[in-house]
Amino acid sequence: MPLARLNQRSGPNSLTKYERGEGKPHAAVVRMFDLLCEQHGVKFDEYESAETPKGEAMKIVLAEKVSPATLAVFAAEPGWDVKTHDQLPEGLPAALADADALVVRSAVQVDDALMEHAPKLRVIGRAGVGVDNIDAEAATRRGIVVMNTPGANAVAVAELTIGLMLAMARKLPAANSTMHAGKWEKKSLLGAELRGKTLAILGLGRIGLEVAKRARGFGMELLGSDPFVSAAVARENGIALVAVEELFAKADYLTLHVGLTPQTANIINAKTLATMKKGVRIINCARGELVCEADLVAALKSGQVAGAALDVFSEEPPKNSPYAELDNVILTPHIAGSTAEAQEAVGIQIAMQVREYLKLGVVQNAVNLPSLSHEEYVKLAPFIDLAGRLGAFLGQAGKSGIESISLVYGGELAEAKTELLRNAAIAGLLQGSENVNRINAAAVAQERGIRVHEEKEESHRGGAATVLTIVLHTAGGESRASATVIHGEQPRLLAFDNIDIETPLEGNLLVCRNYDVPGVIGKIGTILGQQGVNIANFALGRDRSGTKPVKALALVQVDEPVSEPVLAALMTIEALLEAKPVSLPDGDGGK
Repeated sequence: MPLARLNQRSGPNSLTKYERGEGKPHAAVVRMFDLLCEQHGVKFDEYESAETPKGEAMKIVLAEKVSPATLAVFAAEPGWDVKTHDQLPEGLPAALADADALVVRSAVQVDDALMEHAPKLRVIGRAGVGVDNIDAEAATRRGIVVMNTPGANAVAVAELTIGLMLAMARKLPAANSTMHAGKWEKKSLLGAELRGKTLAILGLGRIGLEVAKRARGFGMELLGSDPFVSAAVARENGIALVAVEELFAKADYLTLHVGLTPQTANIINAKTLATMKKGVRIINCARGELVCEADLVAALKSGQVAGAALDVFSEEPPKNSPYAELDNVILTPHIAGSTAEAQEAVGIQIAMQVREYLKLGVVQNAVNLPSLSHEEYVKLAPFIDLAGRLGAFLGQAGKSGIESISLVYGGELAEAKTELLRNAAIAGLLQGSENVNRINAAAVAQERGIRVHEEKEESHRGGAATVLTIVLHTAGGESRASATVIHGEQPRLLAFDNIDIETPLEGNLLVCRNYDVPGVIGKIGTILGQQGVNIANFALGRDRSGTKPVKALALVQVDEPVSEPVLAALMTIEALLEAKPVSLPDGDGGK
């Protein structure tokens, strides 16, 4: 089999998998193959390599300032034309007319209009984690790979987090300012030790675990909350895994390391702050939108929160910030990842990734690349979207504390290449986690100790021929959901937790579990109406297993996200057991 075809059909780049006859050849394998051919004079007239022929000219555009080491990676390649940000006299669009690769940081906006000027562009490299400044959907349509560099700045962020904790504990800003003012105020600067204090870490991704590693050296007690991390991984890192409510209640120091989702937006608010110990200290080096500024300011003024250290803000740079007048707040201008080492690391990493892709076709840390032919991708695209939606639904409506995931592919899906389906489902499940996408989802699950099992069934019970089922195995039991695509493009839920119920998997949903007694449906509708919530669709189902008392399920599609006050009002219904909001993309595939 020609290596080009093997590359086109490949999965993740893994030497071990390739040796088993799976996946794409590792770069080292390709190099060894070429070397052996050269040594023995072997030539292949019909060999169509996925590699770029040696010496082929490439044009690389570095649209933002990079380190000399980053530039050196490209400059070492003979025949490559490398243009830096200060070598674009006619502007970036003109420079991209014949460019093969574009490397950016966070300032340049790579939208569809800019890509229109780059007909030859094959890869966009983002020196950093977030790709908010790159239109990945437009890049996918144009066949351009988008890569980033996750994890390269984790140590930098973790170190600043620890530094901010120390600064609050030892009152370093006040000590510094009084000394600069010519004062000697030792008595007012009595600090506290970190030893023996409880550090609560919300989010146990790469950064959260790096923080934990360093905090252990200070003798701190570590608590963590992350529904996407297994208890085994937490134990290995010396962290007691707890529910978020317990995390808040026991924290002496609370540090935030989660991504921004509908579930995490404003998670630090008046209600959650009131559950914390008086005198808690809060550090945020993640996203400013995690904190309700007005509520935190009030808590800082009242003494409920003794201090805060903030590196991120909902508006950057902040204007007329209410924090500026508070002495018990340390403010830094989003510098957590800004160290010479981190910037150097991300620059070199993205340069090497782009080089390997252009030379060998090896893809690393791509955020948009499917491992399917165009025809296969077109056929599977509605089910890839379905998998992401079903995963996101279960991630929000199902039980937390995932230990393993089972995916069952029924009907035509049993004959398909399911790697992207699996990854889309996992990415949906872990959407509250940091930097998870369809390319790296399986690796992130493995990193977090979540086992993934896949099963294929030739046929599936019921009327739908092609059905995807996801089962979450958690410490609290199982959660499962099944769904299909109707009319070629509409994602539709078929069952949830063994209750048959059909509803579109889109928009804002309210998942209600209740005892199957008269009056519940009417009360739900009445309360939603009183709260100004418009109902778009109301689906019902009941448990037919024979278990008593009989339980029922309602999935209510509403026009706007359901707020905490509305949920609180619903929970006054005596027979209602649970009400959970779920937020999914609208019915356009989330584009």
